[in-house]
Amino acid sequence: MTCLFISIFLLNSCKKEKKYEAITKDDIFTSTALIPDNHFLGDETCKSCHEAEFKEWQGSHHDKAMQIADSTSILADFKGETFTNQEVTSRFYQKDGNYYVNTEGPDGSYQDYKIVYTYGITPLQQYIVEFPNGAYQCLSTAWDSVENKWFNLFPDFRVVHEEWLHWTNKGLNWNTMCSDCHSINVRKNYDFKTDSYDTKFALINVSCEACHGPGKQHVEDVKRLGEEYMPTGTMKMTSRIAPKQLVDECARCHARREQFTENYNYEGTFLDHYFPHLIVEPQYYPDGQILDEDYVYTSFMQSKMYKNDVACNSCHNPHSLKLKMEGNALCTQCHTPTKYNTPDHHKHEMGTESAACINCHMTGRYYMGNDFRRDHSFRVPRPDQSLKYGTPNACVDCHDTKDNKWAWESFQELYGKVDSLHFSDKLVPGVIGEAHADVGLIDLIHDTSENELVRASALRALSNYDIQQYLDEYITRLNDKSPMVRATSVDVLGNINNTDYINYLLPLLKDPKRTVRVKTFYALAGVNALQIPENYKAVYAKVKKEFETYLDLNTDFAGGLARKGNYYIKQGDLQQAVFYYEKALEVDNLENNLRLTLANLYYNTGAYKNAEETFKIVIEQEPDYGATYYSLALLLAELNREDEAISYLEQTIDKMPENIRAYYNLSLLYDKRNKPNKAEEALVSGLKVDGNNESLLYALAYHYAKNKESIKAKNIAKRLVDLYPNNQQYYTFYQQLSNI
Repeated sequence: MTCLFISIFLLNSCKKEKKYEAITKDDIFTSTALIPDNHFLGDETCKSCHEAEFKEWQGSHHDKAMQIADSTSILADFKGETFTNQEVTSRFYQKDGNYYVNTEGPDGSYQDYKIVYTYGITPLQQYIVEFPNGAYQCLSTAWDSVENKWFNLFPDFRVVHEEWLHWTNKGLNWNTMCSDCHSINVRKNYDFKTDSYDTKFALINVSCEACHGPGKQHVEDVKRLGEEYMPTGTMKMTSRIAPKQLVDECARCHARREQFTENYNYEGTFLDHYFPHLIVEPQYYPDGQILDEDYVYTSFMQSKMYKNDVACNSCHNPHSLKLKMEGNALCTQCHTPTKYNTPDHHKHEMGTESAACINCHMTGRYYMGNDFRRDHSFRVPRPDQSLKYGTPNACVDCHDTKDNKWAWESFQELYGKVDSLHFSDKLVPGVIGEAHADVGLIDLIHDTSENELVRASALRALSNYDIQQYLDEYITRLNDKSPMVRATSVDVLGNINNTDYINYLLPLLKDPKRTVRVKTFYALAGVNALQIPENYKAVYAKVKKEFETYLDLNTDFAGGLARKGNYYIKQGDLQQAVFYYEKALEVDNLENNLRLTLANLYYNTGAYKNAEETFKIVIEQEPDYGATYYSLALLLAELNREDEAISYLEQTIDKMPENIRAYYNLSLLYDKRNKPNKAEEALVSGLKVDGNNESLLYALAYHYAKNKESIKAKNIAKRLVDLYPNNQQYYTFYQQLSNI
């Protein structure tokens, strides 16, 4: 994956426009004003003065990011050939000089669709169809431009037409999934009420002004000043840009992220417009290696290279996007060849693939069927972590007939022990919730020499542990120098939904970064606006507008609709929450995390029949997920349908025998149905799983006492007293039994 260079366009470059007013230094609210399309002049204008740079860019992945579909842009045959995948056959053909596909449509029937745009050039090219509601959809059948053949992006499973990932639905929608990075000055313009788009852009592809900002002011200055022209800062991402700022600006399109502003106007930084995914599954393995697509930025932030001011243009030509050098020569720009490019270091025969730096330190994965992308976290292989945590390593990637035990033994034989502590040594145990790993997470959070992505990820992982124990830590991090860390702390405190933290959160409504402010407003959603102190009311009103823009912007995502639903949950408006969760499931009907929340919302609003039906849909779709059986059992028990509840609790125990509360509740129901032997059996079975469980022991002692089995009751009560000597209730209970 090459790096896209996006620049910040300073306000003074358009100060003549009425919409642009320079902000004062103490004004945190960077503008979200739209840059007029006519401020972008196009690559041909740039070419007149920057011919060498234009020639390098021409034909690049940025140049071909998106094109009008015609005989010069389409690489595939479209000669009447057919391609079948998972029982769906698509036929590609030409008619009247246009390009068409006949394939399965949104209702499951076959229809003809005109190709209007192409996407990319290599290793694959996708094709885009326009729908009546303004949606542009990317076909899931794409052209392999290396092997010159059709293939499907999802070859291993059947995507039916109702599903989110079907090519006609939101998962492959260009307006929301692609446009912001593949074209310039994009405005999605989604209308939630009509489920329609009126998406606009200034330029179709990723040309000069995508990275350097709109050129109007620059061209006017050059014409006016002639030979006296000096660079004034009106054009961005120049050769003078600092390395970390460059990476921040590339991140806009090279990051898996959530969008917070309706249009990108080159003002502020990445965190004023977007917030990246932290090191969490399924985007990453627990150690930070790529798992799902991450688009490079948050991988690169993990690396020592980023820490030492290596940037995208250190390796990539910023215009052609090609690597500056081939093979290990690229790495030995910085790493001494006589030390690293030798068999003494890499332990492989010189000149072979195994001796290539990137094959040990920059492993990769295939995405979109045939697109191999390398992990930009640049790490030393760690087969010892693979043994502990199941994470991948480069050794067995190549030596695929060997296992991690062999790899770790070989590593130690060749290199000895790992010679430096990597952040993942402390992060992985915490991400997976290992006992006592919270200590290592605290170390990472406090280590300000570590990059902010790692520290923020550690802070998020800390929420796997007792939140109450670490409240002071989260409150302290609200004042951290890193906006990513501040935002993560806001997220965690906001999920507690407790108004106790209002005075700690209020100052972050004035945070310099928009994403932190918006997250803070969400965290305060449970607070009545009348409770906002007078000195915060004005800024609260301003951030409310930013927050509402963020919510509305993402209402074509299932996750965005769920976030809107959660906002209403925090406000106590459960009916509105139900509405948005129902809408979210219309977008993605297979997302059962949403469905479970909706089922609980139905329960809390008294819509018990809806709740029951919703739980049963989850069970039908995911029959091995025991937690749903448990939730449904509790609902049925409350409705006094004990026999059905008992059945679902027994299935819960079968699916998830570690659920101790299932045994406890099953015992209560059997007791209610006057089946004491079954009630005892349930409690004893639970104690076989957790022999010292307090609730089960007390319930069993009470059960024996109730059924006149005083000796058994006394023995269990004595065990409770021994385990919990400070519990006066257990001691009194034991004394009462001893006097019988």
